[in-house]
Amino acid sequence: MDLINKTCNGKKHIKLTVGFFKEGNTAIRVFGEHGETAAESHTYEIGSITKTFTASLLSNYIFENKMQLNDSIQKYIAGLNANNYYPTLRRIATHTAGYSLIYPFSQREYLNLTIDMILGKNQGVNPLQMDLDKLKMLIHKSRLSDTDYKWKYSNFGYSLLGYATGVVSGRGYWDTMNDFLSDELGLSHTYLGTNHNKNLLGFGTKNQKLGNWHWDKHNLIAPAGAISSTAEDLLAYAKLNMYEEKPYFMLCHQKHGRGPQNYEMGLAWWLRQENNNIMEHGGGTGCFSSYLAIDKGKKAASVVLANYRLGINSDKKIALSILEGLQK
Repeated sequence: MDLINKTCNGKKHIKLTVGFFKEGNTAIRVFGEHGETAAESHTYEIGSITKTFTASLLSNYIFENKMQLNDSIQKYIAGLNANNYYPTLRRIATHTAGYSLIYPFSQREYLNLTIDMILGKNQGVNPLQMDLDKLKMLIHKSRLSDTDYKWKYSNFGYSLLGYATGVVSGRGYWDTMNDFLSDELGLSHTYLGTNHNKNLLGFGTKNQKLGNWHWDKHNLIAPAGAISSTAEDLLAYAKLNMYEEKPYFMLCHQKHGRGPQNYEMGLAWWLRQENNNIMEHGGGTGCFSSYLAIDKGKKAASVVLANYRLGINSDKKIALSILEGLQK
């Protein structure tokens, strides 16, 4: 509670939702600046937790023999130079393909964006924009070798995976993922983009209302961070993962590569090195923070969602402290 109170302090419009699941029991609580409030359901931008859904869709297609994990991305993107090396889906999904951390930005754009973030500017404007021409240009610009590179987080890589699944479906990533979320996973309050009638508004560092990031189906970075969801749906998704009710989830949970620090990599999921049953992923957009943690062994999960950008790792610390309590 102290960590939650400290996190909410001074944020006049915060709605911090924390939820957990443990052996059949679910609880969700909502906190404001001055403590716990009514436990309403709110829809948040979940940022990079989107990557786990993109990886789940990929795994589904692999189980259906529509794609192979060792396929080159070249197989799904027309017009690439046949003489060049292009990374496999596995390397892309584990952030070991070698793509630049800053893509789709140039060095100057990334520097300006970093400065704006530090100063709290332009939080309500989505800087992540990419069309097919830019996607191909960045692929051509990246001269990579046939090796597992050191782990380097890549929004760009996940845009390639999403684009590839859209090619396989023949309908594009956006429509394919929305159908996957509702029809395959049964998550009725989870969707791509933001809806002003449903999404909670985001607030900036000075408590100013900044709204939501805008996404559309033509923005090819969407597979890296465009999903909106609720705590209820994310805990339902966590249960699907922990019980592996869909067989393709097993592929997501296996170790496929090296990760950062004390983690290994599943497909999108960060796996604890000392215990691969513990899987994590966080997310952040301009005015939103999120974290989802799952312990398959203990059949427990925790989620944290906020309509502010929280302090460094605050969402992670809250989620993991809850999960640790559930593990006892």
